[in-house]
Amino acid sequence: MKVLACAYACNPFQGSEDGVGWGWVNAIARNHEVWVLTAEHHRRDIEGELRNRPDCYGNLHFVYVEGKPWHYRPTPAWIRVENSVVKPAMNWAYRSWLRGAFLLGSRLHRKIGFDLVHQITYVGFRFPGYLWKLGVPFVWGPIGGLENTPWRLVPAMGVQGAAYYTARNIVNSWHKRFLRAPRKAFTRASAVIAATSGIQAEILCWYGVPSEVISEVGAPFEAATEFALRAPGEPLRIAWSGFHLPGKALQLLLRSLHANSGNWHLDIYGDGPCRGQWQSLASRLNIDARCTWHGQVRRDEALSGLRRAHVFVITSLKDLTSTVIIEALAQGVPVICPDHCGFSDVVTDECGIKLPIHSTGEFELRLAGAVTELASDEERRQRLAAGALRRARAYSPEAKAEAIERVYREALEHHRARVNTGDFSRDGSAHARTEAAVDQP
Repeated sequence: MKVLACAYACNPFQGSEDGVGWGWVNAIARNHEVWVLTAEHHRRDIEGELRNRPDCYGNLHFVYVEGKPWHYRPTPAWIRVENSVVKPAMNWAYRSWLRGAFLLGSRLHRKIGFDLVHQITYVGFRFPGYLWKLGVPFVWGPIGGLENTPWRLVPAMGVQGAAYYTARNIVNSWHKRFLRAPRKAFTRASAVIAATSGIQAEILCWYGVPSEVISEVGAPFEAATEFALRAPGEPLRIAWSGFHLPGKALQLLLRSLHANSGNWHLDIYGDGPCRGQWQSLASRLNIDARCTWHGQVRRDEALSGLRRAHVFVITSLKDLTSTVIIEALAQGVPVICPDHCGFSDVVTDECGIKLPIHSTGEFELRLAGAVTELASDEERRQRLAAGALRRARAYSPEAKAEAIERVYREALEHHRARVNTGDFSRDGSAHARTEAAVDQP
């Protein structure tokens, strides 16, 4: 098939949303010819990768939406906006970009004639774009952002974090109920993809639409074939990675390790506004000598660090699935995580330990116990490491391509059925009766 994909965030050398976009368009291209609408500031990296590996991307065609002065790009000024109270300015800029993407996509459609269109990134539910107006089967997802942060966890984020996530919960609840753009897109979608089972439940609750769960992230191409062994007397090497933001809650791990007198060493990857206060906390807890702060490193360095780790710990209080969990599993590293968000879907008893998080105090105690358990039972840790390698296969590029193919077949069948029953007007829009039916959350 000829597929038009919209992936504003799409970069071969970046993680987070950029890595999500890149992984998805490559998975689609395993079975289809794909034209990708993406942001112009990715051009240099994408075209450099295409030149370096021309035989790997024969089915991919990248089309860059013309950048306007007010469109987001990763400059210091925009990054400051992203981490400030004026972040909503990014929403306006992104809507503007999506309008440009739709105009460009319409011209391409008249020229090429796409069989299916797919809105990929950003994964947030607020911005479905406008490709559904093209009148061909429309797939939307992976979708995230619908779940609120549990109120019981908000106080653990500090004053600034608590203020931000309190405001986010309020705005999120308002948007789920009243935003028109998501309702229109859900009504017109031929198939919907949820990033997690929790998001799937939210979509059904608020919009009455069924969806398929496919994680927004996937295993890296550099998957390991064996896991790290721990020599007798060697410290348990614990890895933690993420942006240093309140929601990532590294302080929970630091406090739990303070209560753990065992033989361990913590490697911390990433950077951000909370780094200073977390380093100060490690110093006050007298564990700073057992912590290495690597800062923001290249992706290959981060993967190399994961390969040397004996266990990976994630402490996020609000997230989707997190790329680094899949990366850890793919390197044969067992995962200890809270039993919520997308972590619940990915981590099983075969590859890690999920901990209830009814309160942060209880979680810290359970986390300290889980670390002690793996530090004292190398045989069990190695069983989990072997299970991690097996579990990562479910998130391989091949597995993702197969899952996308199933969704595409469903989308085509659903679209044909709606056309045959006259459930579309001439511009591809659903009839008003369908809109009315979905207006009730």
